[in-house]
Amino acid sequence: MRDLWDSLPVLAQDITIAIALLLPLLLIGVLLLRGFRPFPLIRALLWRFRWANLLFVLLIATSVGMGIGLIAQERGLRVGTARAASKFDMVVSAPGSELTMMMAAVYLQASDVPLLDGAAYDLIANHPQVKIAAPIAFGDSYNGAPVVGTIADFVTYLSDGRIEGRLFRKSGEAVVGAAAGLKVGDSFTPQHGHGASADDEAHEGFEIEVVGLLPRTGSPWDRAVLIPVETVWEVHGLANGHAFDEGDRIGPPFDPSLFPGTPAVIVRAKELWANYALRSEFTRKGEMMAFFPGTVLSNLYRVMGDVRQAMSVMSVVTQVLVAASVLLGLFILSRLFQRQLAMLRALGAPRRFVMAVVWGYGVALLMAGTVLGLVFGLGAASVLSQVVTARTDILVTAGIGWPEITLALAFLSATSVLSLIPAVIVLARPIVESLRA
Repeated sequence: MRDLWDSLPVLAQDITIAIALLLPLLLIGVLLLRGFRPFPLIRALLWRFRWANLLFVLLIATSVGMGIGLIAQERGLRVGTARAASKFDMVVSAPGSELTMMMAAVYLQASDVPLLDGAAYDLIANHPQVKIAAPIAFGDSYNGAPVVGTIADFVTYLSDGRIEGRLFRKSGEAVVGAAAGLKVGDSFTPQHGHGASADDEAHEGFEIEVVGLLPRTGSPWDRAVLIPVETVWEVHGLANGHAFDEGDRIGPPFDPSLFPGTPAVIVRAKELWANYALRSEFTRKGEMMAFFPGTVLSNLYRVMGDVRQAMSVMSVVTQVLVAASVLLGLFILSRLFQRQLAMLRALGAPRRFVMAVVWGYGVALLMAGTVLGLVFGLGAASVLSQVVTARTDILVTAGIGWPEITLALAFLSATSVLSLIPAVIVLARPIVESLRA
């Protein structure tokens, strides 16, 4: 049986789970409604107490929407961070925290990290299995956008060759991200540092011209200003990695003795299998740390998974509380029309018909609240995604998927079964007492 289940497509599994969750509701509906037409009475009750019903539906929708929005947002954040790191196969840096280094090199979060020297870079760049060894130099900014020094090959790889304008060809030129706030032909002076502590005058008189514009990638690099790594070194009064007689040449090879250092090197291997050999080889050197950002993200996702479980528990607790509120609310609402139901019973209406009216009325409210909750959840996830994208520069898109639909259906099914309780309580009241109420 397990093998049969595993052989089913994912969509078929999701649909099967959804049907299984709705099965109790469908069975109760068939048993109660068979042979009866209580729908005109249900519609009348919904309209007669429409404002109370509306508040009840909004309560249900808010609860369902909060749970759905949080779960959808967590999944969207996971997908967005993975997409932003997809171009970074391996990062080599000085020994330290892999997470800190990944946040600095991949997500461009300002960090104070040690540097790799020229000998270490030379070892990486000249390895026969290395296709791209891109030094990354950061520390400056412009209007909040990080200024990153690197090499032209990495810019080409990052943009898949789709650059509006051209690559930088000499020191003092820049290629900017789609959200950096600059366009081709603009000139600017970089600021030293980031944020409120950035120094506007540290590099005064040093102009950089924008010659290219990167396509949007949905990563923090959309706000980056990419310049030759030599420019970063020169701006800070350091050697530029080349002998004086080489003129204004930029890019590798670099002279190890004139290489000022780099916080990290982004490595792309010629073959996929070579990544693992390169990581072992570079890490064994003792003065370097090589890691896969994907592996670090996996560990981070494991922590996020724990957070997701905590969020799921909170959502379940919320749903339980709302389910209790639903029962109490249905009981209160049923008190509003107990005289009408008592008259039905006095006129000889079958007990199952009266029970079908009360149960159908409650399920109608629950279905309306659940559907509206899905809409609220989609809206909440969209708003949260915009906030997270604005704060992190990671494109996060969260939509409603099968996990959220399953959560909503589970809530609807469970509360629909529990809605039998108010219906039973209505039938348990004496007819005369209800008529006098």
